[in-house]
Amino acid sequence: MKRILVVGAEGQVGSELTPKLREIYGEENVVATDLKDPVNSGSGPFEHVDATDAEAMKRVIEKYHIDTVYHLVTLLSAAAEANPNKAWHVCMSSLKHVLDLAVEKNMERVFWPSSIAAFGPTTPKDTVPQSTVLEPTTMYGVTKVAGELLCQYYNVKYNLDVRSVRYPGLISWKVEPDGGTTDYGVQMFYEAIRHKEYDCYLTDDSTLPMMYMDDAVKATIDLMQVEDPVRIKVRTSYNLASFSFSPKELAEEIRRHIPDFVLTCTPEARRQKIANSWPRTIDDSAARADWDWKPAFGLTEMVDEMMKQLRKKLSA
Repeated sequence: MKRILVVGAEGQVGSELTPKLREIYGEENVVATDLKDPVNSGSGPFEHVDATDAEAMKRVIEKYHIDTVYHLVTLLSAAAEANPNKAWHVCMSSLKHVLDLAVEKNMERVFWPSSIAAFGPTTPKDTVPQSTVLEPTTMYGVTKVAGELLCQYYNVKYNLDVRSVRYPGLISWKVEPDGGTTDYGVQMFYEAIRHKEYDCYLTDDSTLPMMYMDDAVKATIDLMQVEDPVRIKVRTSYNLASFSFSPKELAEEIRRHIPDFVLTCTPEARRQKIANSWPRTIDDSAARADWDWKPAFGLTEMVDEMMKQLRKKLSA
C-alpha cells in the first residue's frame, strides 16, 4: 500500500488533490502537511510543517514511512514578484529538500508541478510545443524552469522517478486563489454572482491557457498512476492544456447565466506584464500520447459547473 505525503495540502491544488488521494488510497495512507490549519484538505493524518525545514520534513517522512510525495508548495506569480527572495527560498529550497530525501529514503515516486509561467516573451504565443524556449521574466517562472531542470537532473543522476506537468491557470469554486495572474478567472464568477459586475486587472483580450481544477487533479493522479516509468518520456514537465479564454470571452459565457453582468477592465501594470509574457494556447500532444491525457471539461462545461457550485456555496 502506498504511503503518500502531500506537501502544501491546504493550497489551491492540495485542497482538492488531497481528499481525492484519500478517496483512492485510504485516509490513513495520505498524510497532509501545511503551515495552515487543516480546513480544506479533508480528514486524515495532518502535520504542521515548514517545507523549507529539511529536518522537519525528514521527521514526517520517517514517522509515516512515506514512499510517494506530492510536493505542491509555491508562491504564485504576482505574489512571487512582490517578494522574489522569499519566492526563491520557498520554491527552490523546499523542492531540493524533497528530492534529496526521496533519494535518501529510496522513495517510489515524486510529483512536483510546473506552470505556464515557465514560458516567457520569446516562447511562441500559440500552440506551444513540448520542447520550446523557456526564458521567463518573472521570479515565479524562473523557479519553475529551475525546478524542471532540477527534477530532470535527479532522474538522470539518481534514477529518481520524478513526474511533473505544467499547469495552466486553474479554475476552482472550492478554494479562492491568492496571488496568481490568472486569479481573475475565479474572481469574475464571485463578483458576477454577488454584484453582477467585475473590474478585471487585465485587458479584455488577454487570452491565456486555463483548466478546471477537476481536470488538473485528474491529470496529476493519472500521471502518477502510470506504473511503467518508461512511458514517462518527459522528465522536465509535460505541457497540459484544456481551453483558453480572455476576460471578454469568459464574461460572455457568464452572461448565459447572468444576462446583465457587466465587465470592465482596468489593467494593473504588474499582472498585465506577466500575462503578456505567457502564451495563448498550448500543445499537449506529448501528454496525450505518453499517458493518455484528455480533459473532461471545455469552457462551456467549466462555466456551467462553476455557476452551479458557486451559487450553492454563496447561498449557504
